Amino acid sequence: MADAPTDVLIEMRNITKHYGRVQALTDVTLTINRNEIVGLLGDNGAGKSTLIKVLSGAVPLTSGEIWIKGRKVNMASTNDSIANGIETIYQDSALVPQLSIARNLFLGRELRKGPAILDRLDLDEMNRVASELLRKVGISKNIPATTPIGSLSGGERQAVAIARAMYFDSDLIILDEPTNNLGVAETLGVLNFVRDARDSGHSCIFIAHNIHHVFKVVNRIVVMRRGKVVADDIDPKVSSIAEVESIITGEHMTI
Repeated sequence: MADAPTDVLIEMRNITKHYGRVQALTDVTLTINRNEIVGLLGDNGAGKSTLIKVLSGAVPLTSGEIWIKGRKVNMASTNDSIANGIETIYQDSALVPQLSIARNLFLGRELRKGPAILDRLDLDEMNRVASELLRKVGISKNIPATTPIGSLSGGERQAVAIARAMYFDSDLIILDEPTNNLGVAETLGVLNFVRDARDSGHSCIFIAHNIHHVFKVVNRIVVMRRGKVVADDIDPKVSSIAEVESIITGEHMTI
C-alpha cells in the first residue's frame, strides 16, 4: 500500500478490537492531519477510549493498521507511542502522589546537570519550568513546584498532566476528557493550550462530553457510536451543537 500523503500525520486503518466475545471497535478508520485538532465525540461505550488506547499502545488491536508519517508502526506498548511522537493525557492520568509537581512533570525524562559521571538531577530548572507551565494551564494560585501531587485537588492534578504534555514536543497530543473536574480558569487554560498547540504546528485529538468546549477549539469533529465511526467530517463552523448531538444519539437517522 502506498505511503500516506505528506499532510497526513496519523492514519488508523480498519481497526477492530475484541474483548473476548465483546467487539469494542469495528473496522474503524481515522485520519489526523498535521496541525489539526480533531474532536472525538460519542456516548459512553461508543468506543472512543478504546480507540485512543489502541493508538497510545495501552491495549493491542485485534486487526487493522496504524500509520504515522507515512510509515506503518507497531504499537506494542505506551513507550512505542511516545517514541512515535504521541503524548496521551487520560482523564485519570497516572501521577505519583508522593512525588512533587515538578518530579511528576519530568517523570522518566528528568533534567540533568553537571558532568555525566555525577548524573545529578537539575531540580532548580525542573521547579522553574513546572511553575511556568502551571501558570500557562490556568492555575492562578501560587502553588510551589515542590508540592506533593497527593495534596492537590483533582482539577489541579489534571492541570499538571496537561502541563506535562505542553512541555514535551509531541507531534500528536491526545486529551481524554481534559476539562473534567476543572474550574473555569483551569478550563480556559486547557482550551488555550489546545489552540496554542495547533498554532505551533501540533495536532490534537480532543475527547470531551462538553460539546461546547469541543466547538470552541476543534477543526473537525468525528462521531463514534457502538464501536464505529458514523461521521468523520463535521465542520464546527457550519454545523450546530444540536446537529452533532443528534448524530451522537442516532436521532438524525429517524429524521
